[in-house]
Amino acid sequence: MTSTTTSITPESAALAAADRRRWFALAIVMTAAFMDLVDVTIVNIAIPSIQQDTGASFSSIQWITAGYALAFAAGLITGGRLGDIHGRKKLFLIGIAGFTLASALCGFAANPEMLVASRILQGAMAAMMVPQVLSIVHATFPAHERGKVFGLFGAVVGLGAVSGPLLGALLTEWNLFGLEWRPIFLINLPVGVAGLILGTKFITESKAPKALKLDLVGVVLVTLGLLMLLYPLTRGRELGWPLWGYLSMAGSVLVFGVLIAYERMKAARDGSPLIELSLFRVKSFAAGIAVQATFGVGLGIFFLVWTLYMQMGLGWSALRAGLTGVPFSIAVSVAAGLSVQKLVPRFGRKVLQAGALTMAAGLLLYIWEAGRYGLDIAPWQMALPLVVMGLGMGLIVAPLTDAVLSEVPKEHSGSASGLINTVQQMGNALGLGLVSVVFFGSIGDDLAPPRLGQAFVDGFQHSLWYVAGVLGVIFLVMFALPVRGVRQGEAEVGEAELLDLPRQREPAA
Repeated sequence: MTSTTTSITPESAALAAADRRRWFALAIVMTAAFMDLVDVTIVNIAIPSIQQDTGASFSSIQWITAGYALAFAAGLITGGRLGDIHGRKKLFLIGIAGFTLASALCGFAANPEMLVASRILQGAMAAMMVPQVLSIVHATFPAHERGKVFGLFGAVVGLGAVSGPLLGALLTEWNLFGLEWRPIFLINLPVGVAGLILGTKFITESKAPKALKLDLVGVVLVTLGLLMLLYPLTRGRELGWPLWGYLSMAGSVLVFGVLIAYERMKAARDGSPLIELSLFRVKSFAAGIAVQATFGVGLGIFFLVWTLYMQMGLGWSALRAGLTGVPFSIAVSVAAGLSVQKLVPRFGRKVLQAGALTMAAGLLLYIWEAGRYGLDIAPWQMALPLVVMGLGMGLIVAPLTDAVLSEVPKEHSGSASGLINTVQQMGNALGLGLVSVVFFGSIGDDLAPPRLGQAFVDGFQHSLWYVAGVLGVIFLVMFALPVRGVRQGEAEVGEAELLDLPRQREPAA
């Protein structure tokens, strides 16, 4: 009788260690993404407390959220490209360090102006950190594993959505050390420090294989165009919609046109554009980007208006409002995991379209319930529309990211992930800017307290019609996505083949 023994060679030990390192690296970058997501939702739930404590105006409230989104959107493409050039690990660590510092400044802000400035800095640092998350995943994991990884990413999105409101509510209600709302920012400090230390140890450096240069003219043009579009939207109503605002928004279209022309010239001249326009030749990428932008508009409107409706319109506490959102977030997490692992491989694009219709159905149900129950509505009565909305959102968020990135060559992963995040955040900032039009514009100014609650209910319903319309547009745009889509990170029939375009393969590991 013979026995066989398995010896561990140095090569197999090295492979096992590398495998462990990449999963540790995934946990670290996912934690950073989670921290960013939590930071957005945690602020929304604490806005009434911030307003009461600091005396912030409605304009300042918008800027506490929109300033972050604007800085985030303006810097994402640049952050992604800097990662390609100088190393994704390096930019990730710079971003998480800056984000942690900015969180401390937010936590110790002495007035609304300092808080807004610190939030803008926080958004700019997040723009250095967040694009590297998808880039590191794209560079670290082979194509056949990315479906599983993006499924995890979708679950993290849902977990961030549920944790943010709950953490914000609890930290605000507990009033730790008499700091009131400030711990919602200070909680980032230990998480950021841990991410910085562990990221230094476990994340493997990666960059574009071909030497690239930062396109400074492109940086200026994309930042200028975004500011010219979003700043007048955010401040317009407060300033009485001055003529310069309309001229600025119209001028942003011209700036974006100049940006496209310049990027084409830059690509032909030295192959180092800020935005890799060749990516848009693949219809699935272009359509996915359009969906991301439109989806961002809808979410930007909904989440801020929803918070104001519950806490300032209905007079609920932060904790009650935070707990009301739990069914929504659980539904997002569950549907996100199912969509990537089970549904999209079988039904492809139809899953995302079903998500858009499901989310719209939840919004229509919410509009009906808000009108029927008025100021007497209870959290349990909101549970059904929120679950329906959450299921719809979960069917969209995880597979969409996978579909957009699946055909992207590694050397452009930073630029592509920067674009994905940029257009979603640009849409988010646009949605936050539109809140002044679709919500505050319908409420009116100088309402007496007895009428304020009903005005907020009416404004909430009015705003949800806009969000439902946005989801209708998303449903139509999704017809441009591949019919079968992506199967666990492996393209079935890529748009590159359908369009007979040259397709760059990833080099063998």
